[in-house]
Amino acid sequence: MKTSTPKGTGSVGARQIYDALKGQILGHVYGADGLLPSSRGLAGELGVSRSTVTVAYEQLAAEGFINIRHGARPRVARAVAEMEHTGTKSRPSSQRVRLSMYGERVRQTAPRPEERVRDLVANFRYGDLSPSDFPVLAWKKAVVAAITQRPERLAYNDPCGCRRLRAALQGYLWRSRAVRCDSDQIIVVNGSQQGLDLCARLLLDPGDRFVMEDPGYLMAKHAFSATGATAVPIPVDKDGLLTERLTKTEARVAYVTPSHQFPLGSVMPIGRRQQLLNWAKKFNAYVIEDDYDSEYRYDTKPIPPLHTLEDSENVIYLGTVSKTLSPTLRIGYLVVPPELQSIFSAAKQGIDRHTPLFEQEALATMLETGTYDSHVNRIRRRNGERRKMLLDALRRRFGDRIQIDGAAAGLHVVVWFCDLPQASEAILIEAARTRGVGIYPVSPLFDRRHAGGGRRPDLAGLVMGYAALQPRQIERGCQLLAQAVEQLR
Repeated sequence: MKTSTPKGTGSVGARQIYDALKGQILGHVYGADGLLPSSRGLAGELGVSRSTVTVAYEQLAAEGFINIRHGARPRVARAVAEMEHTGTKSRPSSQRVRLSMYGERVRQTAPRPEERVRDLVANFRYGDLSPSDFPVLAWKKAVVAAITQRPERLAYNDPCGCRRLRAALQGYLWRSRAVRCDSDQIIVVNGSQQGLDLCARLLLDPGDRFVMEDPGYLMAKHAFSATGATAVPIPVDKDGLLTERLTKTEARVAYVTPSHQFPLGSVMPIGRRQQLLNWAKKFNAYVIEDDYDSEYRYDTKPIPPLHTLEDSENVIYLGTVSKTLSPTLRIGYLVVPPELQSIFSAAKQGIDRHTPLFEQEALATMLETGTYDSHVNRIRRRNGERRKMLLDALRRRFGDRIQIDGAAAGLHVVVWFCDLPQASEAILIEAARTRGVGIYPVSPLFDRRHAGGGRRPDLAGLVMGYAALQPRQIERGCQLLAQAVEQLR
């Protein structure tokens, strides 16, 4: 960790080093027993004599901030590290923050950060995966192989993604999702959110309109709204998006989850799929198809994506490994029409040059060797078991007092409480939280401006993820949730 010191024209003195280190210690930059740089290393970094650093360290030790032992690096004293944060707080400027129009839109439309609650008996938050499902040994082996390869030089890579990974993804998409594309059409991105952001920046202008499913994925809506475009919510029913309403939208983009609608789980039938593609072709619009958890179907075979149909030249396909490996890896991919490949590549390069290469190489190895496919099959079985346990526990605890949507696929279900009004969601969430259960309402996923035509019952509803939970947590969590519901009744 670098040590920040005041900059000036003169050399750094012992007092400056002392002040900088003391501030960092009190500001908890270094934790309990945290190691400070060696006197030799810090002296070399700052361009001063070792004795200058030694004087600063001796003063810190004399005041009890650090412990010094011969032959070892100084350590922060535990008692000091456990003190209340006393670091200097920056004062807010009296001047009004000046942002760009884009920055103002982000400030106004950004979702509120979700509170992370720890030490829960069961957390039914959607999107989390179980650490026990991660293929530690296979991933470690693939990463080590990627790191130990001897490239001719360490250099920036193709912004679209490394050739090996794009070729491996091409084969995987063909055998798992029947998607036929050239590897040049694949853009490797830092998770699906960056893919959405690229689509928004390149396809929408301020004042444009874009179609969103209602209810739908809020982070997609945020990415598109940040451009200054306006959302046009279209309700979903048991067959997904009501595509007959598209013609009057004047939209340039439609964001859809046709194979497993988020969050309600409906599957768009072939008739509506064709209507959607015909609309895109007629109005020269683009369809962004988010195939976010296509690997998880339990009662039927995976549904082929829009990209596999004829007249799909206006479809941009979006996939991710966040639901199969880990959301922490931040690896996703777009399959774009050939005419968009060069502009997406240029935009990706302008944002971050390219996605981290070692992770790309490691994923390519897992795809090439079949390790990734085997892993997906294994965790599909595990999550199928978790799904069954959750459904059994919910039906046992609540019987016909609940309705369940989206249970045939994915990593979550939507649970409607037939005898609790929608207005009681917040009270239910708090009652469950006091019992150690994390639950999350479905109502924020609906467009509040939209009225009529959708599937929104006037009932309390929860999005319940189960992929991060163990069997005992699922059972105990449902038991405690039932207690919270009874409290409301």
